[in-house]
Amino acid sequence: MQWDDFFAGLEGQLAAEWEAERAALASETERLRVAALELRTRLAAVAAEYAPLSLDSAAGTVRGTLRVVGADWVGLEDAPGRLTAVPLRAVRGVGLTHPALLRSTMPVPTEPLRERFTFGFLARDLARRRLPVRVTVDGGSVLSGTIDRAGRDHIDVALHDPDRPRRAAEVTGYRIIPVAAIAHVRIEDADRIALTG
Repeated sequence: MQWDDFFAGLEGQLAAEWEAERAALASETERLRVAALELRTRLAAVAAEYAPLSLDSAAGTVRGTLRVVGADWVGLEDAPGRLTAVPLRAVRGVGLTHPALLRSTMPVPTEPLRERFTFGFLARDLARRRLPVRVTVDGGSVLSGTIDRAGRDHIDVALHDPDRPRRAAEVTGYRIIPVAAIAHVRIEDADRIALTG
């Protein structure tokens, strides 16, 4: 009888040790998974929930609902029909609710096509569609006009009143803006681009 109790105690102790080891391994596996997450991946999880957030940049804070996560940029709907595109390299901080913060670490299905849309792709699409934009550069200066061309690391903007179409008589100047200097680009007529939704 004593031997039965002894072996039952050992069996219970061994089961408890195995459970503790399994829990420690699961905890370490989760820590490693979270340690490998990138900002883009976490923002994609937030976008899947259409959670409101705020993005801080050198030019200020943009608030809205995250609608698009591209390869190197995100798009927030900050008013109906208006999208603000923020290059990830310009993001200085992200404000979320605590539940959204926790959900941002959860795995989400990937969207291979959207994941390949770079900021350059967006700029070329805006140039092709001739949509008026407001380009905010680091420091907060805002340039209104139309993107005429998008190079590898810069855009050409014809400056004009954003409420007027791009016509030669309306253009007040031109700027070449390095993509590295762009804090965000506001697109008033975002319903005309196919990246949202």
